[in-house]
Amino acid sequence: MSVLEFRRRPKPKTRKLDWVTMVMAVPTVSALGALGYVVVDQYEIPINAAPLVSLVLPAPSPERRVQFEMCSGSHRHTCVVDGDTIWLDGENLRLEGYDTPEPYTAICGGQAEVALAKRASARLLELLNSNAITVETGGLDGTGKRTLATIRIDGRDVGDILIDEGLARRWPDGNEWWCQAG
Repeated sequence: MSVLEFRRRPKPKTRKLDWVTMVMAVPTVSALGALGYVVVDQYEIPINAAPLVSLVLPAPSPERRVQFEMCSGSHRHTCVVDGDTIWLDGENLRLEGYDTPEPYTAICGGQAEVALAKRASARLLELLNSNAITVETGGLDGTGKRTLATIRIDGRDVGDILIDEGLARRWPDGNEWWCQAG
């Protein structure tokens, strides 16, 4: 006759956390939490914001040459409104990442602001007409009426060109330096 022997399975060994691990864990978790708060706070989305439909960014348009003119009256098909707004093929585009003074309102800088705005608009017109461009479009601006876009010449954002030439400021974080102009 055979005898069955039952043995108890040994308990799995549990790893005891040493005091160094515990001391290091608390500040690490706190730092990660704070970093997460800062990152989320930077990209705060309003409660009533429309949900994101797609996380895939559209590909830029193929490089092309377009002939622009200054917008006038109700003619708004392919023209420059001001240094950061254009119409392209009947679509109103707000060029993102930079801002130029307003040519028609002199909001804060008086006639010096209007003169700078006209120079920025003329320079944008010159850049667009003398180079092949690519256009990248994304959502709508804050008014919901203009498509946000980036126009590049040889891979360089036209906004960066205008900023480097002293005709624009970064947006939204740049200083409206033309407001002190007069």
